[in-house]
Amino acid sequence: MLTERDLPDLWAYRSAYREPADFDAFWKTTLDEARARPARLRLEPVETGLETVEVHDAVFPGFDGHPVRAWLRLPRERSGPLPAVVQFHGYGSGRGAPVDDLLWASAGYAHLLVDTRGQGGAWAGGGATGDPVGSGPSHPGFLTRGIEDRDTYVYRRVFTDAVRAVEAVRACPLADPERIAVTGASQGGGIALAVAGLVPGLRALHVQSPFLCDIRHATRLTGEAPYAELIGYLAARRDLVEQTFATLGYFDGLAFARRATAPAWFSAGLRDEVCPPSTALAAYHAYAGPRQMRVWEFNGHDAGGSEDLAIALSAFGALLKTSSHA
Repeated sequence: MLTERDLPDLWAYRSAYREPADFDAFWKTTLDEARARPARLRLEPVETGLETVEVHDAVFPGFDGHPVRAWLRLPRERSGPLPAVVQFHGYGSGRGAPVDDLLWASAGYAHLLVDTRGQGGAWAGGGATGDPVGSGPSHPGFLTRGIEDRDTYVYRRVFTDAVRAVEAVRACPLADPERIAVTGASQGGGIALAVAGLVPGLRALHVQSPFLCDIRHATRLTGEAPYAELIGYLAARRDLVEQTFATLGYFDGLAFARRATAPAWFSAGLRDEVCPPSTALAAYHAYAGPRQMRVWEFNGHDAGGSEDLAIALSAFGALLKTSSHA
Protein backbone atom coordinates (compact mmCIF):
# COMPACT_ATOMS: atom_id res chain seq x y z
CA MET A 1 0.00 0.00 0.00
CA LEU A 2 1.41 3.39 -0.95
CA THR A 3 -1.26 5.48 0.77
CA GLU A 4 -4.90 4.66 1.35
CA ARG A 5 -6.00 7.99 -0.15
CA ASP A 6 -4.64 11.42 -1.06
CA LEU A 7 -3.53 13.59 1.83
CA PRO A 8 -6.31 16.21 1.47
CA ASP A 9 -8.88 13.39 1.59
CA LEU A 10 -7.19 11.93 4.65
CA TRP A 11 -7.35 15.27 6.46
CA ALA A 12 -11.02 15.60 5.52
CA TYR A 13 -11.93 12.12 6.78
CA ARG A 14 -14.22 11.87 9.83
CA SER A 15 -15.18 8.55 11.35
CA ALA A 16 -18.68 7.09 11.46
CA TYR A 17 -17.91 5.52 14.88
CA ARG A 18 -20.58 6.06 17.52
CA GLU A 19 -19.75 5.32 21.13
CA PRO A 20 -22.12 3.34 23.38
CA ALA A 21 -24.56 5.44 25.39
CA ASP A 22 -23.28 3.97 28.67
CA PHE A 23 -19.58 4.33 27.82
CA ASP A 24 -18.84 6.64 30.77
CA ALA A 25 -20.84 4.54 33.23
CA PHE A 26 -19.01 1.39 32.13
CA TRP A 27 -15.59 2.88 32.70
CA LYS A 28 -16.56 4.57 35.96
CA THR A 29 -17.75 1.25 37.37
CA THR A 30 -14.63 -0.53 36.11
CA LEU A 31 -12.22 1.99 37.60
CA ASP A 32 -14.14 2.39 40.86
CA GLU A 33 -13.75 -1.35 41.40
CA ALA A 34 -10.02 -1.19 40.68
CA ARG A 35 -9.54 1.80 43.00
CA ALA A 36 -10.79 -0.19 45.97
CA ARG A 37 -7.09 -1.14 46.35
CA PRO A 38 -4.45 1.57 46.87
CA ALA A 39 -2.23 2.18 43.84
CA ARG A 40 1.32 1.83 45.11
CA LEU A 41 4.59 1.01 43.40
CA ARG A 42 6.64 -1.69 45.09
CA LEU A 43 10.25 -1.07 44.06
CA GLU A 44 13.31 -3.32 44.10
CA PRO A 45 16.64 -1.80 42.95
CA VAL A 46 18.33 -3.59 40.04
CA GLU A 47 22.10 -3.62 39.60
CA THR A 48 22.86 -2.68 36.00
CA GLY A 49 26.33 -1.11 35.96
CA LEU A 50 24.84 2.09 34.55
CA GLU A 51 26.47 5.24 35.94
CA THR A 52 23.84 7.87 35.18
CA VAL A 53 20.57 5.92 35.40
CA GLU A 54 19.20 3.76 38.20
CA VAL A 55 16.63 1.06 37.55
CA HIS A 56 13.99 -0.44 39.82
CA ASP A 57 11.90 -3.57 39.27
CA ALA A 58 8.40 -2.18 39.88
CA VAL A 59 5.13 -3.92 40.71
CA PHE A 60 1.71 -2.33 41.23
CA PRO A 61 -1.88 -3.62 41.52
CA GLY A 62 -3.80 -3.52 38.25
CA PHE A 63 -7.24 -4.82 37.32
CA ASP A 64 -8.74 -6.86 40.20
CA GLY A 65 -5.51 -6.32 42.12
CA HIS A 66 -3.48 -8.49 39.74
CA PRO A 67 0.25 -7.66 39.96
CA VAL A 68 1.56 -5.72 36.96
CA ARG A 69 5.29 -5.42 36.32
CA ALA A 70 7.22 -2.42 35.05
CA TRP A 71 10.65 -0.84 35.11
CA LEU A 72 11.06 2.47 36.91
CA ARG A 73 14.14 4.29 35.63
CA LEU A 74 15.48 7.45 37.25
CA PRO A 75 18.44 9.77 36.71
CA ARG A 76 20.95 9.14 39.51
CA GLU A 77 21.53 12.85 39.95
CA ARG A 78 18.28 14.42 41.08
CA SER A 79 16.81 16.66 43.72
CA GLY A 80 13.17 16.42 44.72
CA PRO A 81 10.28 14.80 42.88
CA LEU A 82 10.76 14.44 39.13
CA PRO A 83 8.41 14.95 36.22
CA ALA A 84 7.30 11.52 35.06
CA VAL A 85 6.71 9.77 31.74
CA VAL A 86 4.59 6.61 31.76
CA GLN A 87 5.15 4.55 28.61
CA PHE A 88 3.20 1.66 27.10
CA HIS A 89 4.69 -0.64 24.48
CA GLY A 90 3.72 -2.22 21.21
CA TYR A 91 1.67 -5.33 20.51
CA GLY A 92 3.30 -8.56 21.70
CA SER A 93 6.24 -6.79 23.34
CA GLY A 94 7.15 -6.50 27.02
CA ARG A 95 9.12 -4.23 29.30
CA GLY A 96 12.34 -5.79 28.02
CA ALA A 97 15.66 -5.72 29.87
CA PRO A 98 16.63 -3.28 32.65
CA VAL A 99 19.16 -1.52 30.40
CA ASP A 100 16.71 -0.94 27.52
CA ASP A 101 14.79 2.31 26.89
CA LEU A 102 17.07 4.77 28.68
CA LEU A 103 15.88 7.86 26.77
CA TRP A 104 13.44 9.37 29.25
CA ALA A 105 15.52 8.81 32.39
CA SER A 106 18.53 10.24 30.56
CA ALA A 107 16.44 13.33 29.81
CA GLY A 108 15.70 13.84 33.52
CA TYR A 109 12.35 12.08 33.97
CA ALA A 110 11.06 9.35 36.21
CA HIS A 111 10.23 6.78 33.53
CA LEU A 112 7.80 3.93 34.14
CA LEU A 113 7.73 1.40 31.29
CA VAL A 114 4.70 -0.82 31.85
CA ASP A 115 4.15 -4.44 30.83
CA THR A 116 0.97 -5.38 28.99
CA ARG A 117 -0.54 -8.36 30.75
CA GLY A 118 -0.33 -11.66 28.93
CA GLN A 119 2.02 -10.29 26.25
CA GLY A 120 5.79 -10.00 26.05
CA GLY A 121 6.64 -13.22 24.24
CA ALA A 122 7.00 -11.84 20.73
CA TRP A 123 9.88 -9.34 20.60
CA ALA A 124 11.93 -6.65 22.39
CA GLY A 125 13.19 -8.61 25.35
CA GLY A 126 9.99 -10.05 26.70
CA GLY A 127 7.64 -9.23 29.54
CA ALA A 128 6.95 -10.48 33.04
CA THR A 129 3.20 -9.96 33.64
CA GLY A 130 0.74 -12.80 33.19
CA ASP A 131 -3.02 -12.55 32.77
CA PRO A 132 -4.72 -14.85 35.29
CA VAL A 133 -8.12 -14.34 33.61
CA GLY A 134 -9.13 -16.89 30.97
CA SER A 135 -11.34 -16.28 27.94
CA GLY A 136 -13.76 -17.96 25.62
CA PRO A 137 -12.87 -19.04 22.08
CA SER A 138 -10.43 -16.63 20.47
CA HIS A 139 -8.23 -16.28 17.42
CA PRO A 140 -4.48 -16.86 18.04
CA GLY A 141 -3.03 -13.66 19.50
CA PHE A 142 -4.47 -11.24 22.04
CA LEU A 143 -6.97 -9.04 20.21
CA THR A 144 -10.01 -11.33 20.49
CA ARG A 145 -9.50 -12.69 24.00
CA GLY A 146 -12.77 -12.37 25.90
CA ILE A 147 -14.30 -10.34 23.09
CA GLU A 148 -17.73 -11.95 23.47
CA ASP A 149 -18.52 -9.47 26.26
CA ARG A 150 -17.27 -6.02 27.29
CA ASP A 151 -16.72 -7.22 30.88
CA THR A 152 -14.47 -10.09 29.86
CA TYR A 153 -12.59 -8.39 27.02
CA VAL A 154 -8.83 -8.36 27.56
CA TYR A 155 -8.44 -4.62 26.90
CA ARG A 156 -10.74 -3.84 29.81
CA ARG A 157 -8.01 -5.28 31.98
CA VAL A 158 -5.18 -3.75 29.96
CA PHE A 159 -6.61 -0.21 30.04
CA THR A 160 -7.38 -0.52 33.74
CA ASP A 161 -3.80 -1.63 34.40
CA ALA A 162 -2.60 1.43 32.50
CA VAL A 163 -4.76 3.83 34.53
CA ARG A 164 -3.47 2.24 37.72
CA ALA A 165 0.11 2.68 36.50
CA VAL A 166 -0.40 6.45 36.31
CA GLU A 167 -2.11 6.48 39.70
CA ALA A 168 0.77 4.48 41.21
CA VAL A 169 3.29 6.97 39.83
CA ARG A 170 1.24 9.83 41.28
CA ALA A 171 1.43 8.17 44.70
CA CYS A 172 5.21 7.64 44.45
CA PRO A 173 7.29 10.24 46.33
CA LEU A 174 9.96 10.12 43.61
CA ALA A 175 7.57 11.71 41.07
CA ASP A 176 5.68 15.00 40.96
CA PRO A 177 2.00 13.98 40.73
CA GLU A 178 1.14 17.13 38.79
CA ARG A 179 3.78 16.64 36.07
CA ILE A 180 2.96 13.34 34.39
CA ALA A 181 2.84 12.56 30.68
CA VAL A 182 1.93 9.34 28.87
CA THR A 183 3.35 8.01 25.64
CA GLY A 184 3.36 4.98 23.37
CA ALA A 185 3.55 3.71 19.82
CA SER A 186 1.10 1.38 18.05
CA GLN A 187 -0.65 -0.62 20.80
CA GLY A 188 1.18 1.58 23.29
CA GLY A 189 -0.29 4.64 21.60
CA GLY A 190 -3.78 3.18 21.84
CA ILE A 191 -3.26 2.47 25.54
CA ALA A 192 -1.83 5.95 26.18
CA LEU A 193 -4.80 7.52 24.41
CA ALA A 194 -7.20 5.52 26.59
CA VAL A 195 -5.38 6.69 29.70
CA ALA A 196 -5.56 10.30 28.52
CA GLY A 197 -9.33 9.95 28.27
CA LEU A 198 -9.73 8.25 31.65
CA VAL A 199 -7.25 10.10 33.88
CA PRO A 200 -7.73 13.83 34.48
CA GLY A 201 -4.87 16.21 35.04
CA LEU A 202 -2.21 14.75 32.75
CA ARG A 203 0.26 17.29 31.42
CA ALA A 204 0.95 15.81 27.97
CA LEU A 205 0.35 12.92 25.58
CA HIS A 206 2.41 11.59 22.68
CA VAL A 207 1.22 8.78 20.40
CA GLN A 208 2.76 7.27 17.26
CA SER A 209 0.63 5.23 14.84
CA PRO A 210 -2.01 4.46 17.48
CA PHE A 211 -3.71 1.05 17.44
CA LEU A 212 -7.37 0.45 18.41
CA CYS A 213 -8.65 3.65 16.83
CA ASP A 214 -11.66 3.69 14.49
CA ILE A 215 -11.57 -0.09 14.77
CA ARG A 216 -14.33 -1.10 12.36
CA HIS A 217 -12.93 1.19 9.67
CA ALA A 218 -9.45 -0.26 10.24
CA THR A 219 -10.67 -3.81 9.64
CA ARG A 220 -12.05 -2.73 6.27
CA LEU A 221 -8.72 -1.22 5.22
CA THR A 222 -6.07 -3.68 6.34
CA GLY A 223 -5.57 -7.41 6.56
CA GLU A 224 -2.33 -7.07 8.49
CA ALA A 225 -1.83 -8.24 12.05
CA PRO A 226 -3.07 -7.53 14.65
CA TYR A 227 -6.34 -6.58 12.90
CA ALA A 228 -6.00 -9.85 10.94
CA GLU A 229 -6.84 -11.63 14.20
CA LEU A 230 -10.19 -9.86 14.37
CA ILE A 231 -10.89 -10.59 10.70
CA GLY A 232 -10.02 -14.26 11.17
CA TYR A 233 -12.21 -14.52 14.27
CA LEU A 234 -15.23 -13.03 12.50
CA ALA A 235 -14.67 -15.18 9.44
CA ALA A 236 -15.14 -18.17 11.74
CA ARG A 237 -17.84 -16.60 13.94
CA ARG A 238 -20.05 -15.09 11.27
CA ASP A 239 -23.01 -14.70 13.61
CA LEU A 240 -21.05 -12.55 16.08
CA VAL A 241 -20.12 -9.58 13.91
CA GLU A 242 -22.43 -7.00 15.47
CA GLN A 243 -21.91 -8.36 18.99
CA THR A 244 -18.14 -8.15 18.51
CA PHE A 245 -18.18 -4.56 17.31
CA ALA A 246 -20.58 -3.68 20.13
CA THR A 247 -17.91 -4.89 22.56
CA LEU A 248 -15.17 -3.01 20.75
CA GLY A 249 -17.20 0.18 20.94
CA TYR A 250 -16.17 0.49 24.59
CA PHE A 251 -12.48 0.33 23.69
CA ASP A 252 -12.16 2.51 20.61
CA GLY A 253 -9.60 5.29 20.90
CA LEU A 254 -11.99 7.85 19.41
CA ALA A 255 -14.20 7.73 22.49
CA PHE A 256 -11.22 8.28 24.78
CA ALA A 257 -9.93 11.07 22.54
CA ARG A 258 -13.21 12.95 22.97
CA ARG A 259 -12.61 12.99 26.73
CA ALA A 260 -8.89 13.83 26.76
CA THR A 261 -7.73 17.39 27.38
CA ALA A 262 -3.94 17.22 27.89
CA PRO A 263 -1.87 18.78 25.10
CA ALA A 264 -1.24 15.99 22.60
CA TRP A 265 1.16 15.15 19.78
CA PHE A 266 0.09 12.56 17.21
CA SER A 267 2.02 11.05 14.31
CA ALA A 268 1.30 8.62 11.48
CA GLY A 269 3.02 7.20 8.41
CA LEU A 270 1.08 7.42 5.15
CA ARG A 271 2.35 3.95 4.18
CA ASP A 272 1.25 2.31 7.41
CA GLU A 273 -0.43 -1.01 6.60
CA VAL A 274 -0.80 -2.01 10.28
CA CYS A 275 -2.73 0.99 11.63
CA PRO A 276 -4.06 2.84 8.56
CA PRO A 277 -3.27 6.58 8.75
CA SER A 278 -6.93 7.60 8.46
CA THR A 279 -7.58 5.90 11.81
CA ALA A 280 -4.88 7.98 13.49
CA LEU A 281 -6.30 11.12 11.89
CA ALA A 282 -9.78 10.14 13.09
CA ALA A 283 -8.45 10.04 16.66
CA TYR A 284 -6.64 13.33 16.14
CA HIS A 285 -9.80 15.05 14.87
CA ALA A 286 -11.82 13.63 17.78
CA TYR A 287 -9.32 14.82 20.39
CA ALA A 288 -10.80 17.36 22.79
CA GLY A 289 -7.60 19.06 23.96
CA PRO A 290 -4.88 21.06 22.21
CA ARG A 291 -3.30 18.83 19.58
CA GLN A 292 -0.74 18.61 16.83
CA MET A 293 -0.38 16.02 14.08
CA ARG A 294 2.68 15.06 12.07
CA VAL A 295 2.15 12.94 8.96
CA TRP A 296 5.19 11.23 7.42
CA GLU A 297 4.61 10.73 3.70
CA PHE A 298 7.11 7.95 3.01
CA ASN A 299 7.01 6.05 6.29
CA GLY A 300 4.93 3.11 7.43
CA HIS A 301 4.14 1.89 10.92
CA ASP A 302 7.36 3.43 12.24
CA ALA A 303 5.88 6.90 11.52
CA GLY A 304 8.59 9.46 12.33
CA GLY A 305 10.68 7.10 14.46
CA SER A 306 13.42 8.97 16.32
CA GLU A 307 12.25 12.28 14.86
CA ASP A 308 8.91 11.78 16.61
CA LEU A 309 10.83 11.15 19.83
CA ALA A 310 12.74 14.41 19.34
CA ILE A 311 9.41 16.22 18.96
CA ALA A 312 8.14 14.57 22.15
CA LEU A 313 11.31 15.46 24.07
CA SER A 314 10.94 19.10 23.11
CA ALA A 315 7.20 19.22 23.83
CA PHE A 316 7.43 17.41 27.16
CA GLY A 317 10.37 19.56 28.23
CA ALA A 318 8.36 22.73 27.71
CA LEU A 319 5.37 21.40 29.67
CA LEU A 320 6.91 19.23 32.40
CA LYS A 321 10.29 20.69 33.25
CA THR A 322 8.80 23.69 35.08
CA SER A 323 7.81 22.61 38.59
CA SER A 324 4.10 22.67 39.27
CA HIS A 325 4.93 24.05 42.70
CA ALA A 326 6.93 27.01 41.42
